[in-house]
Amino acid sequence: MISPHGGRLVNRVISPDLDDIRELEHVSIPEEMQGDLRNIGIGVFSPLEGFLSYNETESVLKEGRLPNGVAWTIPILLPVEKSTYPDEGSDVVLNETAVMHVEEVFTFDKKEAARSIFGTDSTDHPGVKRFLSLPDTFAGGKIDLLKNEREPFYNFNLEPKETRVLFKERKWRTVAGFQTRNPPHTGHENLQKTVLGLVDGIFINPLIGRKKPGDFTDSVILNSYKVMIDHYLPRDRAVLSILATEMRYAGPKEAVFHAICRKNFGCTHFIVGRDHAGVGNFYHPEAAIEVFDQYPDLGVKIISIRGDFFYCNVCKHLASERTCPHDEKDHINFSGTRIRELLREKKRPPDEIMRSEVFEALLQEEHPFVGE
Repeated sequence: MISPHGGRLVNRVISPDLDDIRELEHVSIPEEMQGDLRNIGIGVFSPLEGFLSYNETESVLKEGRLPNGVAWTIPILLPVEKSTYPDEGSDVVLNETAVMHVEEVFTFDKKEAARSIFGTDSTDHPGVKRFLSLPDTFAGGKIDLLKNEREPFYNFNLEPKETRVLFKERKWRTVAGFQTRNPPHTGHENLQKTVLGLVDGIFINPLIGRKKPGDFTDSVILNSYKVMIDHYLPRDRAVLSILATEMRYAGPKEAVFHAICRKNFGCTHFIVGRDHAGVGNFYHPEAAIEVFDQYPDLGVKIISIRGDFFYCNVCKHLASERTCPHDEKDHINFSGTRIRELLREKKRPPDEIMRSEVFEALLQEEHPFVGE
């Protein structure tokens, strides 16, 4: 089985002495950071053992690597409010969930950092807007996870140590990770089936966490995938589990980060398609594929899916501009915007675009979109 990123699967889960914990300073952090606390503690973010220090942050921003040379592209940071600055060298309790051993409290140029992470400092970019809204001061240091909670999606929230055992039990020597933040259309289904012709199993790993307004909600994504897998994929060759972290929309940098996380779950391959983790027109459509040329040591084989996919009424199957000779008038596009419009109008998409069972799962959600 593939080794975890950095060579060791991090485990920072502890059974605390409650009396000792009560005596520590308690600090509140945003609820959406709970997922990242757990990801550090259970090894999803291996080799990280905590939030990055100043030197680690600078190395990631300038080199796309940790100071020891291990590939890492997204700085995992703990912003702190001025009223709750922890003292360097102190231990603090974060949201009753983890103890942080504070090594350093620091600042840096956030606009310059945004340009490194997102390729822009424009606040029209939702990831940049969110990043620049954070406090200007950050705390770095290792954490110990006190509460390893799986809610609200307990049955679909596996740890890397568990997926690795599961893949081994199923005798999967090759596993492809599939990142998604949308319900499955037939293009996704056909892609997954094609990849299953290359590997032993597929790990469908929806991102569950903060997204921009108008994106599908977590429950919509998870429930629709459960339906698709139950009806259209061989269940002994597909595993569905979540990745609880926020969507950053950082394009190429986030694609590498996503590959690293899936490597820690035990994936030998990772699927990267057109405009992976992108937003608007901020990235070249294939930038997230080409970035992997800079990381030949990543250890994960990238399955790159080039081109914009559609259903061709002449070919009678899934195609792209790279494979189909027919005119655009013969194409039915997999438009996320159009699927959202149809859902709002409660009109069923063509069967060539979305399975009826999947759309029924979407209709059952009272509020299918973030912020609506």
